[in-house]
Amino acid sequence: MAYSDLVQTLEYWGLSDVLVPFILVFTVVFAVLQNIKILPEKRFNVVVALAMALAVIVPHVTHSYPAQADVVDIINQSLPSVGLITVGIIMALLLIGTLGYKWEGTAVLNPMIAIAAFATVLFIFGRSAGWFPYGFFDWLDVYIAPETWTLFVAILIFGIIIYYIIGPEKKDEPGVWDKAAGVAKEMFGGMVKK
Repeated sequence: MAYSDLVQTLEYWGLSDVLVPFILVFTVVFAVLQNIKILPEKRFNVVVALAMALAVIVPHVTHSYPAQADVVDIINQSLPSVGLITVGIIMALLLIGTLGYKWEGTAVLNPMIAIAAFATVLFIFGRSAGWFPYGFFDWLDVYIAPETWTLFVAILIFGIIIYYIIGPEKKDEPGVWDKAAGVAKEMFGGMVKK
């Protein structure tokens, strides 16, 4: 049996319709209950998380959700985008770490990152739920072709790489990265260090 046959068999058994959303909802609810400690014992948290996960899955299986409000469909449509954003954030953090910058402490930037992450996830789930039918940046496609965006991003990336390679060599005069780190240090309370 090939791997594709195995995956198709699991999908036929309800992997993405039942099992994955159940595990996701159960895990998130259980983790939240464990951290906020509303209930005194772990077994009560398991029961509540199990009930919440079943409350999400059973109406989907019995087709009790109204049209365009099926929670499992919204989860299944949103997870790939959230995963892509997560991979993008991890890659950005790796790039920042490669350049030698360290993020420390809790200053103004941490709440801003949390708000931006929450807004991004809200937008992704809202788009999957049909709250934003035309999208947020679709109006830009009317004025700027996708090929132009690709060219713009490629030129920007190559420009940054070339500047980083042949940038100022004088140690007496601060470079762009040092100036940016100084501005960030002033704005965010010494959170950025080189």
